[in-house]
Amino acid sequence: MTLRILATGGTFDKHYDEIAGNLGFAGSHLPEIIARARVTLPLQLEVIALLDSLDMQDADRQNILSACLRASETAIVIIHGTDTMRETAQVLGSANLAKTIILTGAMIPYEIANSDALFNFGFASGIAQTLPHGVYIAMNGQIFTWDNVKKNRVAGVFVST
Repeated sequence: MTLRILATGGTFDKHYDEIAGNLGFAGSHLPEIIARARVTLPLQLEVIALLDSLDMQDADRQNILSACLRASETAIVIIHGTDTMRETAQVLGSANLAKTIILTGAMIPYEIANSDALFNFGFASGIAQTLPHGVYIAMNGQIFTWDNVKKNRVAGVFVST
């Protein structure tokens, strides 16, 4: 089995610019994360975009769908911003692909202390190899189907609908 990792940005991949004092994108953390996690499973990393998910448009979601369609792998992990992860999951779930697609992200950027990015990446990578075909959101040790999840913005967690 080979795992395909699709990077789309989100808080997961944000960098802190200490000069400007803000979070933005300067490249994906995923090569470092993959090395640090000591992943031995063959994988293909594809950076589709580095966007805050609040800036993601329908065309961006179609690009993600296209990447899933053309992927030869049947296990795919998508790194995505948490604010509109559900909307992208809906586009992918409605396509009914014969693949296992896991969307994950982080509430705290990878390079910030106490980030959940590394755990969520490892968790998503593991379950992508075991779950039946479908589209799932995997955050903080929980798995949700694409059509039974929402982000609780007050608590900063995903919950079933």
